[in-house]
Amino acid sequence: MGHLDHATFGWLTPALSYAMACTGAALGLRCTVRALGATGRSRRNWLVTAASAIGTGIWTMHFVAMLGFGVNGTDIRYDVPLTLLSLVVAMLVVCAGVFAVGHSRDRTRALLLGGLTTGLGVASMHYLGMAAVRLHGQVGYDPPLVALSVLIAVVAATAALWAALNIKSPLAVTGASLIMGAAVSSMHYTGMFAVSVHVTPSGGSLPGATAMQFIFPLAVGLGSYLFLTSAFVALSPTTGEREASASAQRPVESSAH
Repeated sequence: MGHLDHATFGWLTPALSYAMACTGAALGLRCTVRALGATGRSRRNWLVTAASAIGTGIWTMHFVAMLGFGVNGTDIRYDVPLTLLSLVVAMLVVCAGVFAVGHSRDRTRALLLGGLTTGLGVASMHYLGMAAVRLHGQVGYDPPLVALSVLIAVVAATAALWAALNIKSPLAVTGASLIMGAAVSSMHYTGMFAVSVHVTPSGGSLPGATAMQFIFPLAVGLGSYLFLTSAFVALSPTTGEREASASAQRPVESSAH
């Protein structure tokens, strides 16, 4: 059995990955709230932004956490196409979940469907990302812990979507995103504790890219995307503010409403 280290850089990777998960969640919830206040094309754009933010946040969280993943006795490489596929899956599935909530008449059903879809998306992203890991040896999983991690993902996603539908104040959104970040992180580490590695030492070279060659630059790029989008969303006026400024310019018409 190889000894697994989940934090080869100490607290840096768990803390950083938690920050990424929270940022993605905060931005996603903020955009979902905006989407619900908008209509037509504007609503669709907000929902796509929300999904890409949550998807990016979750994916970046996973791989930033993976930067701290080490196994004694073997190097670790990542399969590039599978890693990219896990990012696409995260985006698409979260998008489906967010749209289910944004466009449905029946709130409860939309919430359960959206939560289930998004949660399964998070879990499949995690295990696809894990499938991209290349090392000298066999990777095994503990089924009960895997099931628990999937359950955490579904519950976390449902709670986050519920929060997006029911809370409007910035403070509440911040609270919800901290909770969602914690849930996504706990899902990740539960999934990681389910992993066991049977190392077969070998001098052969591994296929794939090292974390620093590939995952680190990608995570930095996506992290930058999250922060830039956050700034843009924070600065753009809400529907209410737009209506207020429009009605301030047309005092006569607005009093007729």
